[in-house]
Amino acid sequence: MRVLVLQYRQIHTLIMAKKTAILTGEASSPLLFRHVTPGPGDSTLQFRLIHLWDARKNVKGGPAIILGIELLMIDAEGTVAQGFIGQNRRNQYEKELQRGRIYTLTNFYASNSKVMYHVADQRLVICISHASDLSKFDDNIEGILTERFRIHSFSDFEANCDLRGDLHDVVGHLNLVEGQTLHQHPVLCTKDDLTSRKVMVHLQLKDGTVINVYLWDEAAENFRMKFDACAVTPTVLLVTTVNPKRLGGKLCLSSMSSSRVFLDEEVDPTKEYLTWLSTNSSATSSVNPVEVVKSETLTISEIAAFIKRQPAKIAYFDCIATIDDVKLGTEWYYIACKDCQTKLNRGPTTMLCPKCGNENSTAVANYRVELSVYDNEEQCTFIILRDAGKDLIGRKATELIDTYVEENGGDGAELEIPLPQCFIDTIGQTKKFRIKVAHYNFTSTRLSLTATKIVSSAVLPPKNPPLKTPPRSEVEMSELAESSSGGTSASDDKKKAKRAKLSG
Repeated sequence: MRVLVLQYRQIHTLIMAKKTAILTGEASSPLLFRHVTPGPGDSTLQFRLIHLWDARKNVKGGPAIILGIELLMIDAEGTVAQGFIGQNRRNQYEKELQRGRIYTLTNFYASNSKVMYHVADQRLVICISHASDLSKFDDNIEGILTERFRIHSFSDFEANCDLRGDLHDVVGHLNLVEGQTLHQHPVLCTKDDLTSRKVMVHLQLKDGTVINVYLWDEAAENFRMKFDACAVTPTVLLVTTVNPKRLGGKLCLSSMSSSRVFLDEEVDPTKEYLTWLSTNSSATSSVNPVEVVKSETLTISEIAAFIKRQPAKIAYFDCIATIDDVKLGTEWYYIACKDCQTKLNRGPTTMLCPKCGNENSTAVANYRVELSVYDNEEQCTFIILRDAGKDLIGRKATELIDTYVEENGGDGAELEIPLPQCFIDTIGQTKKFRIKVAHYNFTSTRLSLTATKIVSSAVLPPKNPPLKTPPRSEVEMSELAESSSGGTSASDDKKKAKRAKLSG
């Protein structure tokens, strides 16, 4: 009897010691995610819950079917794994789940992850069933990270485009939000926005690439709420688990059910990006955010109608037109500030920039060539500015000037340099032009259009039946100070013949 009592006491002591060890953290370390094997497991897992969302099965033509709850978990080693709770156990666990809290789990089942859309490095899904014991761990464990992001570059997204594989995170600075620039302080939570499932932003990455990012459903709603709640317009955005896909031939990123959004100072990667921006301020101006938007292709008449009916705002359109003639007798280039591209004023000994205020600006030659163009409905003048000239003939203005000076002597300032033959040779070519509509267009008594880019070679679409269009407007353009007048035609005979053909 005495022996039995001693054995009982020993067993009781061992049980109590085990309980004490668990309470004091002296028990054997919890199983790490990387040691989990497929099948049932009775070991203890300890993790922080990063995120949870509804697991859905989309049904074509009908509402999605809710399958349960998906979890994103991180262990003491920093490994992120995915968890799953079936819909039949949802009520049992849903109220206990809280983002950021630490949990212990025993009696789980590990299954192979689904083929598509992986959100974690761990390829096993930890399934929680009726036999599982999931409980909160009251103390915070600093050794378990609160977040872990998998931020990737443009080249990584391009390599994984349309593969429906791993979903990674992206961080960059905002160029446009719903087509609006940040200096306009867009307000997103309007009545219409509350019913919209989508927000589209243009996100510029560190390498200068700009990507269209589509935020859907909960991600869109969270972005709107956070964006409008910021006292200062946010500039940096991080979106988790985005799906790279190609839309209209262009790489885009789309949020998923698992996606979350973070702005500016919310998490370490956005803070680090803000710090990087503060020391690389030129990065925000390396891309014109307005030109990132896919431009709608309009005819000359449609662009003129837009200017008449819309409030004054900057807009970009594509326009397919054939070059009819080139205006001669006017300067085909201007001397601009290298930094801001504004036309320089000549001082006594230096060139002065009226925009920068720089009294000793570095000068560059920029194109300003007037082209007569036509499409199936109308005829007008496009002014080719800056890089559009290089797009058209393949050479910079400075190269053409230097070539002429070498062949004719002098320093260039003394010479009146005629329009190069390569521009005259473009007569008869059809191009798709990028047209900029600026505030000048809405205030001038004469319609002005500016071509900032030659998008590509093109073919005029089939001619439509005669339309009732308003009388032709004289279209001249100039974004610069004075518009030159006078000058002769490069090919009057050719111009007359083409106009006769149009009128017929």
